[in-house]
Amino acid sequence: MLLPTGGGGMNSTMDDMNLIHQAQRHHLVVREIGEEIDLEIGHGDDDPSFSNNTLINVPPQESAAEDHDESKQMMIHQASGGNQDLLKTQPTKKKKKVVKRWREEWADTYKWAYVDVKDGTARIFCSVCREYGRKHRRNPYGNEGSRNMQMSALEEHNNSLLHKEALRLQMASKDKIVVDKPLYVKALMSKTAGSIIEAALKRDPHELEFIQSVQEAIHALERVISKNSSYVSTMERLLEPERTIVFRVPWVDDRGETHVNRGFRVHFNQTLGPCRGGLRFHPSMNLSIAKFLSFGQTLKNALSPYRLGGSSGGSDFDPKSKSDGEVMRFCQSFMNELYRYLGPEKDLPSEEMGVGTREMGFLHGQYRRLAGHSQGSFTGPRINWSGSSLRTEATGYGLVFFAQLILADMNKELKGLRCAVSGSGKIAMHVLEKLIAYGAVPITVSDANGYLVDDDGFDFLKISFLRDIKAQQRSLRDYSKTYARSKYYDEAKPWSERFDVAFPCASQNEINQSDAINLVNSGCRILVEGSNMPCTAEAVDVLRKANVLVAPSMAAGVGGVVAGELELKECNLNWSPEDFESKLQEAMKQTYQRALKAATDFGYQKESPEALVHGAVISAFITIANGMVDQGCV
Repeated sequence: MLLPTGGGGMNSTMDDMNLIHQAQRHHLVVREIGEEIDLEIGHGDDDPSFSNNTLINVPPQESAAEDHDESKQMMIHQASGGNQDLLKTQPTKKKKKVVKRWREEWADTYKWAYVDVKDGTARIFCSVCREYGRKHRRNPYGNEGSRNMQMSALEEHNNSLLHKEALRLQMASKDKIVVDKPLYVKALMSKTAGSIIEAALKRDPHELEFIQSVQEAIHALERVISKNSSYVSTMERLLEPERTIVFRVPWVDDRGETHVNRGFRVHFNQTLGPCRGGLRFHPSMNLSIAKFLSFGQTLKNALSPYRLGGSSGGSDFDPKSKSDGEVMRFCQSFMNELYRYLGPEKDLPSEEMGVGTREMGFLHGQYRRLAGHSQGSFTGPRINWSGSSLRTEATGYGLVFFAQLILADMNKELKGLRCAVSGSGKIAMHVLEKLIAYGAVPITVSDANGYLVDDDGFDFLKISFLRDIKAQQRSLRDYSKTYARSKYYDEAKPWSERFDVAFPCASQNEINQSDAINLVNSGCRILVEGSNMPCTAEAVDVLRKANVLVAPSMAAGVGGVVAGELELKECNLNWSPEDFESKLQEAMKQTYQRALKAATDFGYQKESPEALVHGAVISAFITIANGMVDQGCV
């Protein structure tokens, strides 16, 4: 006997109650013969987040009528022919009240569900898989219409494969393991430029970060491509990396347990010279991120004063909370595979997210051991064996120098301006240092759990305290225990504070569309990208429409490239901070002027908020493209 799915209620007469008890006994017999899988799960215990779901009310007249019809049908199936007349005479008004009260009680008891109207009929839906009735159950006898049979339906609901998969994906997304987001494809003025993006989408449809970076580059190159159609094939060739290395990294933890991670290194383009690029150790690391980082590094290196190719890589290994021994064993295993692709004339890695002095030291030690020499430096800031003592400062300082160049063209200066900084790593801390030196007022930093704001502004003493907090792996909220006028906001970003200049230095896509709106409403007029591609495509559109001037990371972040090459080529010299900053400022000035010149050459006004973004991409691309044409089809 199949019971129809519906939302009927219980009758108050004794005959009707007997009929329902008969249906219950029949249902229990089905359970005893094993046709239904039983799983002991308490009321609504499958996911505590379902307690926030609210009951969606159904229009009273329509609901009552439908419930009356469904209830009649169910009782007709359950009853013998003699009782059908009794059911037909049941008052509609009373049934309406019972059904409404039962639904409210039911929704309060079973937090995993909600009521909605489907095709004119009120249905009980699963809050995870958004389905109802037999569509998400194996059990054909589970029925939504009877409260006494509802526990059976709940058990079968939680047994269903579809629901289990939906619940797994939901919990995984809460842990930030699974990220499912649509790809935002921009409309381009040129069909030719659009064809390049279509080809990239067809080849790598699931590499969202890489496709996003390609779209931004093509958007900047539309005028270049329209003037020279031969650049289309060159760009299509450029977008395919010269070499992609993916490898296994097995390692043993302190308990003797074996783990395996995945390693990446992408040599994107070596037209201009040997590769340079960072290593990132982070759980989110994948091939798409490695390709987007190496593509951006290729453009950044081409824009710098040096002739270099671009690369990037890393692993989904998380060095946080790992012991020195565990990090050493991982780094040695990682370098066992990668070392054969490294060298001063091949590729030299540098620090990136999750990779600091400790990691680079272990990597360099294993590289020296395997390669049999120590030529080339990719080791970081230790002056006794790596050259310049200002390697890590260079990127952060360069961002501030670049901002000062922009303001100088506006007849303004950083002194007195409120600045919002995201992140609290090496780059963010050095940005704070140089902002204070220029008389600016940096007011925020952030971490993975929220952001800290100090309206009085940070000073050198406060920065030292922040560094101690980070070194001890404590939360930024501990800062507020010492400085009472500051405040830490959980699960929030700093872009709603009032400030003049923004320095996003955390990670890619940290500023989404709503963040960009908050940023504009906060009075920000200049954004200097410290992290690679910090704005989503939707956020970029908001900033452009609001005339916020954006300094792209490929231009503003050239400082790290400059420091690395000075360290490699002049490693026997111990630079004084003044000499080093002088060379860094000159390199940033050259980069700024190159980007502006390329923009004006292709018709962008110097005052346009897109001038630096488009100019940087145009200058870098033309440099690489001309080299690729000269070298033939290689």
